[in-house]
Amino acid sequence: MNSGWMESELIEGSKSALQADVVDSASLRLAGRARAPVATCAGVALCVALAFFLAGCNEGKADPKAEAPPPANVQADLDANNFKVDHPEQFPLATAIEYKAAPALNVTGVVQPDIARAVPVISVAAGRVVEVKARLGDIVKKGQLLLRVQSNDVAGAYQAYRKAVNDELLARLNLQRQQILYDKGAVAKSALEQAEDVAKNALADLDAAKEQLRTLGIDKDHPSGIVDIVAPISGIITDQQVTNASGVQGLGSPNPFTISDLTYVWIICDVYENDLDAVKVGEFADIRLSAYPDKVFKGRIDNILPVLDPNIRTAKVRLEVPNPGNMRVGMFATATFYGKQAETRAAIPSTAILHLHDREWVYAPLGAGHFKRMEVVTGKMLPNKMQEVVSGMKPGDQVVSNALVLQNTVEQ
Repeated sequence: MNSGWMESELIEGSKSALQADVVDSASLRLAGRARAPVATCAGVALCVALAFFLAGCNEGKADPKAEAPPPANVQADLDANNFKVDHPEQFPLATAIEYKAAPALNVTGVVQPDIARAVPVISVAAGRVVEVKARLGDIVKKGQLLLRVQSNDVAGAYQAYRKAVNDELLARLNLQRQQILYDKGAVAKSALEQAEDVAKNALADLDAAKEQLRTLGIDKDHPSGIVDIVAPISGIITDQQVTNASGVQGLGSPNPFTISDLTYVWIICDVYENDLDAVKVGEFADIRLSAYPDKVFKGRIDNILPVLDPNIRTAKVRLEVPNPGNMRVGMFATATFYGKQAETRAAIPSTAILHLHDREWVYAPLGAGHFKRMEVVTGKMLPNKMQEVVSGMKPGDQVVSNALVLQNTVEQ
């Protein structure tokens, strides 16, 4: 049954009933108002029943809001490395090319002086330092005065020298007399031989006394209580253990100075035992210093120590490197050893690499104006402003040729 039609019929019926009730009420009023309350109650009951019926019909109707689909839940892309631009044609792409590279092993090391080229400065005379002519880090030449020492050893050496001179003179005169007496037959040949022996011993003592003075640096004709200590070789003073008014112990340690010839230096590297097969004595390695990252030095593997460090499981590998003058003892270095078999890697324009937060990134196209930022590990620079990519890409992959321009656009 149509609910609308029913409502119309009920409304018309209720109107007729109400009109009839009004007529009846008027008639009753003419008769004496005795039955008026009964008719009025009947009309009110009919209106209440009509209201309940209409409410029940309205409850059966469908709610338009309840039948509508739920609102769409839009979620943002949680990957911060995905970007969308309005005009992707503004960012030209570059294709990674194939590059043949020898396998490389990178290890860290420290610049150290060549021990064979480090010479201690020794004071042969014990005494008190009265003057220091050089300092730690100075460049000195062979024979240059380093310090002066006041020593009692000079007095003893000069005394021994004077006694040796007198003894040699007396022995020589005695030999001459014995030779004259022997020629005249006044003495036996044994006396002459004994005089010759004494003269030879006196001459030997004199030579030793002269050598002692020469070692101390004292002029026998102009003796002095001050001993001059000079540089034995040319180089750089890498250690200093004396100051003014300090004492030296002669041939005892510590030595006043240490001079190192830094024309050649050592790079001592730590190589893990799993990588030792890539290192051979006599081969060359590329060396980069942290102080000069753009310069490449060549070093020859001089020795691989036979003992491993038990704590970090590494072997010390020693490289001998010519020093152009800017290598300093203690500098950190990175040595790259190359294997025999070449590896296939990708190479892209250096402008396609974005250096951000101590890492390296490239932008790869995804289509429809979307780009993805990917992390890569780069290698050495190549000709024509190309750069090697060790990992993260392969030949044939496409990237944005200028990553910085795209990054600036994304940030805006």
